[in-house]
Formats: sequence, structure tokens, C-alpha cells
Amino acid sequence: MFDLLLLFVAGFLAGSMNALAGGVPSVIANATSTFALFPGGVASSWVYRDGVRDVCGVGVKPIAIATVTGGVTGSVLLLLTPTTTFDVMLPWLLLIATSMLILGPKLGIRLQRVKRSQTAVVLPVQLLLGTYGGYFGGAVGLMMLAAWSLLGGGDIKSLNPTRMVMVTAANAVAVIVFVLAGAIAWQQCLPMIAGALAGGWSGAHLGRRLSAPTVRAITVLVAVLTTVIFFARAYL
Repeated sequence: MFDLLLLFVAGFLAGSMNALAGGVPSVIANATSTFALFPGGVASSWVYRDGVRDVCGVGVKPIAIATVTGGVTGSVLLLLTPTTTFDVMLPWLLLIATSMLILGPKLGIRLQRVKRSQTAVVLPVQLLLGTYGGYFGGAVGLMMLAAWSLLGGGDIKSLNPTRMVMVTAANAVAVIVFVLAGAIAWQQCLPMIAGALAGGWSGAHLGRRLSAPTVRAITVLVAVLTTVIFFARAYL
């Protein structure tokens, strides 16, 4: 569960880093944050490459195709979304991510008790997850783990390498779409890349020293405060 908390921190920050891109429209800022965090995802995927395996009896290739298709769809939908509309949607997307953090542990226990579903639903579910990843991405990795566990994919530890690679795949095609569309704010992107690398390095060391309950409490607090701030900005 401690690993899940760290995964959520990464996913949540990926979704909310647009707040750092001051003066940039939220759609462009979200695209920029996706690009800024992509190199770290590639590095992690390379480390996990040997552990990638089938999920719920479905091969890696079909899952990857569904993920990539969803990633392209989500990224295009983001670019087609008016900034004012995205500003209204953003707090709700953050609320989904925050809810996954708060309810994740209990949900994971209950999912293990649910009767396993047919593998025929894996690809449609993965398509939706890939679309969410390309559109926003906050906590999409945790959502994948929860969905795969529900569908009988196995234990979280064994699923984690595949999750990392699929999240990166969705981000990869989204990044390509964003670059081709000229949706990256390069001036803001470079400092964000540096900050993401520094934050990942320091966060990893800090995470080793803090207890799991402390990490969870801090993460929940930051998640709730960020969500409240974006709700206030959108509706007040």
C-alpha cells in the first residue's frame, strides 16, 4: 500500500501541475505538464520492462493498442475542449483523483472479494482508462490497478510493471499529439521538467524516511486542499 501511495502522489501531481504554469491557459498547461513528466515515466518504464505481462488473460499487445488508442482520443478531446469548459471540469477531475486516494485502500480490499469478471471487458475498460490518461491523467495508474484487480488480473505487485508501461504509452501518444498541435508552453515546460526530476529524486529519499501513515496523511491533505482551491477558482 505504501507503493500505491507513492504512485498516487506521482499521478496526482501529474494532473495538478498545471497550476504551476502561471499565465498559461489551463488546457495548454495540462498538455505542458504531461510533457514535463513524460521523461520520468519513460525511465520508470525502462526499469520495469522485464516485468510486463498479460493482464486478465489478455495479451500485452491488445492492451497496449487499446491504451494508445485511448491516449490519442483523450489528447485530441483535450485540445478540442474550450479552456472555460476545462476550467469547470478540472475540479471534478481532481475530485475523482482525490477520491481514489481516500477510498483506494478499502476499495482494493473489497475488489479482492468480488467475483472475477470476464476478460472480454478488459479492452473496453482499458480504452476508457487510456482516454482518461490522455485527457487528464490524474491517478490513472491507480485506476488501472484497481480495474485490473477487479477483473482478476492478479496481485498489485505483479501488475505494477504493466501499469507503468501502459500509463507511459498513453502519455507518449498524448505528448506527440500535443507537440504536433503546438500545445506545449516551452518556456514553462523546461522549469517543470527540472522540478519534476528534482522532486522525484528528493521525494524518493524523503519517502524512505517517513512512515506510510505520514505519507498518506500529507498526500490526502495536499490533494484535498488542491481540489478545494480549484473548486473555489472555478465556481466562486
